Amino acid sequence: MNSTAALSLVNTTLDYPDGAGTVTALDNVSLCVEAGQFLSLVGPSGSGKSSLLATAATLVRPTGGLVLIDGTDTSALAEKERTALRREKIGIIFQQPNLLPALTAAEQLVIADHLRGRALRAARGKAAELLDVVGLGAEAHKRPHQLSGGQRQRVNIARALMGRPTVLLVDEPTAALDHERSEAIVRLLRRITDEFSVATVMVTHDTEFVPLTDAVATMRDGRLTAAIPSIH
Repeated sequence: MNSTAALSLVNTTLDYPDGAGTVTALDNVSLCVEAGQFLSLVGPSGSGKSSLLATAATLVRPTGGLVLIDGTDTSALAEKERTALRREKIGIIFQQPNLLPALTAAEQLVIADHLRGRALRAARGKAAELLDVVGLGAEAHKRPHQLSGGQRQRVNIARALMGRPTVLLVDEPTAALDHERSEAIVRLLRRITDEFSVATVMVTHDTEFVPLTDAVATMRDGRLTAAIPSIH
């Protein structure tokens, strides 16, 4: 297992209490994703995909094993340090964009950087650049209700990039989109992975777009198969 990879899970286990017993959501999972690599994570509902994403995002502390972000052992960090690392190193793209209704597309990004303590002027400039990257430069002043579902997801992606993350974790980004917009979003994630050299893990039910990624891993009953190269 390469501890200098952007993201490494090493023999990671996650148990949840369940009545008098426990449920094992992750069962001795090991995974390594390099900078610039785009990995698809597939598997049936309840197989552990969301648990893996939450653990990789340091939102959930594993029961056992290691989670390494850019070589840092997150299990050794205090909660405040984990939060700081998450803000600086991890971009999370949720299934639902969860945009604030009163804010414009640009303001959604600026407030994300404001929470990191960054200067407002610099944040505005970076927000404009990233909205251009995701193809929404002309929509920067629109609010969520003025944007399509695909456009809202693009704002969501741009917002996740504001911290210049090392790792990008994506949860079912095409679940609420039609085929054309779904393909456009996955192609955008492919381009971002290459241009920003991030390690991207995308949970998806839509195996049609797996060939756009570098590798695919399958989860079942909390266990992960070895990541195999996609067929391009």
